[in-house]
Order: sequence, then C-alpha cells, then structure tokens
Amino acid sequence: MCKLVIASINMSKAIAILTGFLFALISLDSCAGYSAHGRPPRPITDAVLARQLVHQSNWAAVGSISHNEKTADYPMVNVIAVDDSALNGSSTGRVHFLLADFDFTGADALHNNKVTFFFSEEQTGSCNKRGVNPMEPACPRIMISGRVQKLDTKIPEYNDYMEAFNKRHKHSKIWVEAHNFYLSELEIDNIYIVAYQGGPRTINAEDYYNAHL
Repeated sequence: MCKLVIASINMSKAIAILTGFLFALISLDSCAGYSAHGRPPRPITDAVLARQLVHQSNWAAVGSISHNEKTADYPMVNVIAVDDSALNGSSTGRVHFLLADFDFTGADALHNNKVTFFFSEEQTGSCNKRGVNPMEPACPRIMISGRVQKLDTKIPEYNDYMEAFNKRHKHSKIWVEAHNFYLSELEIDNIYIVAYQGGPRTINAEDYYNAHL
C-alpha cells in the first residue's frame, strides 16, 4: 500500500514538473513576438536575412525630411522602385533607385539627403500566407538609414547598374527619358532589423555587404 502511495506521489510530481516545463516553453515562444509564430523557419543570420529582404523587393517605402512648404520638417513617406541586382540577377546589396527632383523624395534629398528605406517580407505576400500579421516580428522587416547619392553617369559600373535596373523595372527607361529621373544609390549608415525573437537589432553595414545569399 505504501509503495502505491509513494508511486502516486512521484507520478504527480512528474506531471507537475512536465506541465510547468511545457508552460515555460509556451510562454517563452509567446514572448518572442506578438504571436506564437516567433521562430525562424531555418537558421539564418540577421545580415543574410536583410540582404534577402532587399533582393526580393521591387519597391521600398522611403522616409525623408520634407521641405515642401505645406509639410516642412514633417516626415514624408514615398514609394520608390528599387533594385540591388548585378547583371546576372544576383544580389549585390547595393540599393539602387530612380529619383526625380519634382518628386517628394528627390526634392527633399536636394536639401537633406538623409533617408530611411523600409523593407518587409510581406512585400512578397508570404507573411499573410502563413497567417502572420505584418506588424508581428515573425514577419521580418528592416529599416535602412543612409544618404542619397546620385550616381555619376561616367563611373565604369553605371551602365551595368542601369541595365540591371531596367531588367527588373520595364518602364524605367521611359521614366529616365521622358521625366528626367536619375539613378541613385543609398549610402548606408545604419540598419535595424525586427525579426522573430529579441526585439530591434542593428546590423553593421560591412556585415550586410559581406553576407551571401
């Protein structure tokens, strides 16, 4: 009889310990983000993930400091077509984009060339397909801050950059010829990433450029 009581007590303790362990795991995963979808599908570094987000995106949301008389000193947000491809389609990490001086971002950059580019995995629609809200950390996003640099048409790489951009954006030739858009590059100062666990983290620009997809 005593043996049965002891065995029952030990079993109860084992169940309590196991229940507590499972509860801790659930709580840990919930703390990873705003939902339980807090774990990356495969091991990946922040730098590689950032490069991946940039390369798969055809556009970015861009914030600048407005110099428009109606919104002076307010943040201004715009949508800009982007490309980071080499001629063979591989990722370079270099964020190229077309600007025009009459557009919000181009006009602002003439006065203050500091901008922030925003990229999200939801730009491919994959977060929604997984049932993840774009605001959740399980839908990775990056904010790349830097300075707009208008590219000199005489640099050796210019034609390759422009050709690669035209391959991705079929109408970009018209933008350049008819509306005087010009090719620019983002000179990166800082990268923030929000992805899965850990809250916002920074990525060194050198690590970003050295990452391989």
